[in-house]
Amino acid sequence: MSEAPPKPKSKISASRRLFLKTKLVKKAMAMLVAEKEQKVIDRESTLHERVPALNLSGLSVQDLQTLCKELHQKIDVVDEERYDIAMKVSKSDAEIENLTMKIIELKGKKRPQLKRVRVSAEAMMGALLGAKIKESVDFKANLKTVKKEEEKKEEVTDWRKNVDAMSGMEGRKKMFAAS
Repeated sequence: MSEAPPKPKSKISASRRLFLKTKLVKKAMAMLVAEKEQKVIDRESTLHERVPALNLSGLSVQDLQTLCKELHQKIDVVDEERYDIAMKVSKSDAEIENLTMKIIELKGKKRPQLKRVRVSAEAMMGALLGAKIKESVDFKANLKTVKKEEEKKEEVTDWRKNVDAMSGMEGRKKMFAAS
């Protein structure tokens, strides 16, 4: 057996490698913090653009109640949409899982060979042209299965009789048996 070639020794010392690893980790942490801060800033800016600030100081109790009702209605609509989408996703997931199981089952099985079928020209034209059949027709009458020609089996007999018949001994045996 062939052995794997030994790994060449690293040209970087262990302390230098540790220093580089810590430097990479510090850089990654700094990038992560900056990304989180950027996400917070982006979220706040999109909220200010799309949703105007609420000025609740000059509103009466009746106005606040109508505002709350409107918000609850909007929340209900969004929840229904989210539920519908979740149901569609779960149905799709179940269907995908079912189809993958069928694929796995079909990969393991061999398909049976199909019989060759000869169809009459009229039936073929009717199928191609989509002609409607006015009378109920027995479809099996139009189909003719192609059968493989069976090999003629030669009669297998005792080989001794064949040898006797070939040598002409059969007639002599009958003569001796009669006497």
